[in-house]
Amino acid sequence: MVQECQVCFQVKAMCLDSVKSQDLSNSNSSEFQVSEFILLGFPGIHSWQHWLSLPLALLYLLALSANILILIIINKEATLHQPMYYFLGILAVVDMGLPTTIMPKILAILWFNSKAISFPQCFIQMYAIHCFVAMESGIFVCMAIDRYVAICRPLRYPSIITGSFVVKATLFMALRNSLTTIPIPVFAAQRQYCSKNQIEHCLCSNLGVTSLSCDDDKTVKSIYQLLLAWTLMGSDLGLIILSYALILQSVLKLNSAESASKALSTCTSHLILILFFYTVIIVISITHSAAMTVPLIPVLLNVLHNGIPSALNPIVYALKNKELRQGLYKLLKLDFKGN
Repeated sequence: MVQECQVCFQVKAMCLDSVKSQDLSNSNSSEFQVSEFILLGFPGIHSWQHWLSLPLALLYLLALSANILILIIINKEATLHQPMYYFLGILAVVDMGLPTTIMPKILAILWFNSKAISFPQCFIQMYAIHCFVAMESGIFVCMAIDRYVAICRPLRYPSIITGSFVVKATLFMALRNSLTTIPIPVFAAQRQYCSKNQIEHCLCSNLGVTSLSCDDDKTVKSIYQLLLAWTLMGSDLGLIILSYALILQSVLKLNSAESASKALSTCTSHLILILFFYTVIIVISITHSAAMTVPLIPVLLNVLHNGIPSALNPIVYALKNKELRQGLYKLLKLDFKGN
């Protein structure tokens, strides 16, 4: 009996120890749940990355000032109160919003070493980036449709592309992009982040954040997020390609080379910006997918993609568009000379 009691006491002690160890492990796992992320900046160049602050700050100021100038010109010039320029004004607003979501935090990291970012701030930034990028893609679609109707259906242009069309198309794109991009930060926020919280990036990119999660379903959710993003951007790119294919087909039917050149010249600036915008997105996606870690090149491309188009768009349009150049010269009180 004594031996049986001793065995019973040993079994009970082992059970108590296992329960205590399980409780301890659970408490440790809850303790290891991180409450913020640390944005390390540009990988591989942490010791001298602060030197990038000057060109990035100048790029941000250029994007803001150039787009504000475009909005002022469109507002002041009565000849620019047309649907094509309304879309350009909306694009200018988007181009101010996109770099504003990332540049202040990047400059804070580079200037003040302010690398910590809370969970809500990180996922809000992630949502804003995807929403603004999708909105820019949507405005490019609207501008492509505008050019298609103007060139392929010129007689019906005043009745189709009206102020009401601009408002409805803009509201549709805003609702579409604000709603369809919600799952990206929501799925990222639902993951478990146990111990790692250092991101080799200077912004809360989707792949950079979710790579730190310790749950088991990261692959499924990553695939879903990528499919969602590519469905959204891919449908826009498909509509743009279709529009310009129809425009090219219509232009080739023109008998006059001068008329064909004039028709294509109105689309040149748009095509330049579209080519740059989508090419960089494709390159970023390929480099992120090909690399196991986040190297410098895709991180730098990601940052520049959110800054360069915003500064480039108004400059290209101002250089290629006679009416905008004329409005700029009037605003600056200079003599306008040009054909």
